Formats: sequence, C-alpha cells, structure tokens
Amino acid sequence: MDALSDVLRVARLTGGVFLHADFTAPWCLAAQVSPEYCSPFLGPTAHIVFYHYVLEGQLNVQVGNEAPFELNAGEVVLFPRNDFHLMGSDLDLPPRPAAEVIRAPDGDGLAAIEMGGGGAPTKLICGFLGCAKADGNPIFNTLPRALRLKIEQDGASEWIRSTFQYAADEVANGRAGSETVLAKMSELLFVEAVRQYADNLPPDQTGWLNGLKDQYVSRALAFIHNAVGRDWSVEELGREVGLSRSAFADRFTKIIGSTPKQYITKWRMQVAAQELRSTPASLAEISVNVGYESEAAFTRAFKREFGSPPGTWRREN
Repeated sequence: MDALSDVLRVARLTGGVFLHADFTAPWCLAAQVSPEYCSPFLGPTAHIVFYHYVLEGQLNVQVGNEAPFELNAGEVVLFPRNDFHLMGSDLDLPPRPAAEVIRAPDGDGLAAIEMGGGGAPTKLICGFLGCAKADGNPIFNTLPRALRLKIEQDGASEWIRSTFQYAADEVANGRAGSETVLAKMSELLFVEAVRQYADNLPPDQTGWLNGLKDQYVSRALAFIHNAVGRDWSVEELGREVGLSRSAFADRFTKIIGSTPKQYITKWRMQVAAQELRSTPASLAEISVNVGYESEAAFTRAFKREFGSPPGTWRREN
C-alpha cells in the first residue's frame, strides 16, 4: 500500500449528510458544522470535513481573515479542518447562520436551503465527511484551510462531475441507494482534491505531501507504511532508498519536518489509535502490530502522544 492510501485508510473518511442549496443574489451565509450535529447521520466522529460543490452560478468564499476568493460552476471547495467561513454573492452583507435556514428533507430527498433576494441564481450541493481523527494525521497537518478543486468538463475528473451530479439528482428524486453513491463520491472527491493539491505544490516547498514527490523520501515513506511494525533504523532506510545514513536523514528531515524516527513513532501512534477505536484487538496485540516489544513501552509512548493510557483512551473514544 502506498503512503497516501495508508494515511487515508487510517483517517477512516465516511461521507454523508447532504443538502441542496438554492441561492439568489444578494445573499450571505455563515457556515461551520460540529461533529455532534452530524453524528445522527455519520455515527460518532471526531472530525468533520465540510465541502461545497457549485452546480450553477458563482459565489465568494472567505475563511477567517484570509482573502476572499471566487468559486464558479464545476468547482469544489473543501474545508479540511472545518473552519468557520462566509459564503455569498456579497460578503459585506450581514450573514445568516446556516443552521437557521436549513430545511429538513421532504420524504427521501435532500435537506435544502433556499434564500436570497431573487437575483442571479447559485446552486450548490453541500456535504460533510466524517474523519476518525485529524490531529496528528500527516495529510490534515499540511492542507490549507480551504482546499479548492476545479473539475473540468473535458478533463480527467469528468467522471467525478458527471457521477456526482447523477447521484445528487437520484437522491433528490428519492431513489433507493443513491445516498450511498453520493457518500462514496464525497470520499473520492476528497482524495482527488488532495492529489491535485499535491501535484501543484512548488517543488521547493516542504511538508508531507511534497515528500511523496521526492524520489528518496517517497520510497522511505512507502517502506515505513508497508511495515509500520518493523524496527526501522535510519541507516537501513537510507540503504533501501540508495542514500547514506546522513544524506537520507538530512533530506527526510528537511522535507517532512521531523526526523525519520520521530515520524515513525507518530505514525505508529496514529495506527494504534485507529486499531484501538475500530478493532477488538488487545493492547498486547496492538503493541506488537505497531512495533513495540512490550505492552509497557507501547503504553508509555501512547500516553506521551495522546495524554492518556491506551486503555483509557479506547473507552473514551
């Protein structure tokens, strides 16, 4: 398994909770969603990724104090850290909280928002992805607050646009099983957005996603993620990728932002947390799976990372 797929696997993305939004200018909306709000639909989840997919028209989006940007038909914006944001035809208008204007679905259709002054129309599909844990996840640590994805009509992502539109229409018509299709499309949408973002990063930028583009670091990440329980030494990883110990350590640390040993430890804890949350494996079994010879050593490492012993953390999560 490649490193990107492994990190996404541990993140355990789950799509769901959708609504269809029809706006007419002028309008302005304030949006953010809590994991508790989505739990009836997604189940217990620690983190939410919010997104808007523009079917028709255009809108302006602003995250925090960052500069606003325009979003047009065929574009998607995702908020990997679920940041509070404004969206609308005119961001200088007093914003309406999204929770005040969402209308519950009639029958088996989508929930909906309809608001505005009767001017130029904008149509969106809005959705949420649940995530088991974003803190400490290498992808979420390196993504911007707003992640934009342009789905070209004639580009490689045409299948996303057409399938997403089809699934949304099917849900709106109440056809059985269509919400499952839309949920899976949301997961693929996030993956495609991450891949496009990584492909367009400047070559001299540092961070985990840039590590995937470096021929030496990417191979080291693949080795680590394919055998997280192995007792990797820096020298052994360097030898596997074709560099001396010091050259590999310097290159990895410069690009990833942590030493190979630090990265391995943090990733082991991410995998352990995922196993604690989603499997019945004993602490002894998980200790071995993530490369610790004793349960006591694993417990100490886990407590340093998460602030509580693994048994306590499992009960609370």
